[in-house]
Amino acid sequence: MTTGTTGTSLRVGLIGYGLAGSVFHAPLIAATEGLTLDTVVTANPERQEQARTEFPDVRLAARPDELFDRAGELDLIVIASPNKTHVPLAIAALEAGLPVVVDKPLAGTAAEARELAALAERRGLLLSVFQNRRWDNDFLTLRKLLAEGALGDVWRFESRFERWRPQLKGGWRESGDPTEIGGLLYDLGSHVVDQALVLFGPATRVYAESDIRRPGAETDDDTFIAITHAGGVRSHLYASATAAQLGPRFRVLGSRAGYVKHGLDPQEAALREGRRPGSGWGAEPESLWGRLGSGESPLTGGGTPVPTLPGDYPAYYAAVADAVTGAGPNPVTASAAADTLDVLEAARRSARDGVAVTL
Repeated sequence: MTTGTTGTSLRVGLIGYGLAGSVFHAPLIAATEGLTLDTVVTANPERQEQARTEFPDVRLAARPDELFDRAGELDLIVIASPNKTHVPLAIAALEAGLPVVVDKPLAGTAAEARELAALAERRGLLLSVFQNRRWDNDFLTLRKLLAEGALGDVWRFESRFERWRPQLKGGWRESGDPTEIGGLLYDLGSHVVDQALVLFGPATRVYAESDIRRPGAETDDDTFIAITHAGGVRSHLYASATAAQLGPRFRVLGSRAGYVKHGLDPQEAALREGRRPGSGWGAEPESLWGRLGSGESPLTGGGTPVPTLPGDYPAYYAAVADAVTGAGPNPVTASAAADTLDVLEAARRSARDGVAVTL
């Protein structure tokens, strides 16, 4: 690897141009100072044409091996391909001497994640995980409130990532094949568990309920996870594709006050619509601000509106660029991803066996 031979810009190879690659990674990479989207890997002709249209200067490759064969021309690999490919592709990239960003979940098991972390450490290379929901507007706002002590001692954290999708969409995410690592537990569950661990620390006990609700579905589409944290906080986490009425995104209850926030961070919708980071990025209207207070429901006027901080997905790739050049820390470590996978594995066992699992 010859970092920075094109000036200050790091050359990025992106593997995968489906939802994750085209909607999230490619636009964010292209918008980040110090990063250049050099090559997109996809064998799909329609996706190749889409990438060429959206990024006229990008090079195209049909197979990941084409990137690894010219590793000296690249400075970073981003893996946004299906879950089952994450581990083998990350190994190949690291063995080719390239830093790596992997979309979540990093692996199917915590053991695999820790093996990848060990390989990256031996090679002296960055291995980062794209846990973009750490830069959601509501999460950033809640972290600020916690730092200020606005809620007092937090007793319960409720987090919902709910959707109403009564019809199956198809594809590997809904496959019942365990090798695909599909289902909501590992998809949306990766987000809500990661956020809970970042906010409230390690888990000591996990209980879960996981169901297949929709006709023809092969894997979980309605999951609940309860975490007891070492510090005493209890997290109640919901991930569902079958929620006909959506609950609050966050409901956080403390000894002094509670914080309730409805609605999902606007950045994904903006990216899907083709908008790109710039002025006003990640901001939401005052009508969607959460409320802080005690003794009355926010839906009947209780509490005080709390301005929502702008969401900031671009901050993740800016931090990656700094980490690759040695100017800053890894924004999301493989070790943290392994801790999340510990909880997801415990949740899967709990739901299967009907027991609470101690970590």
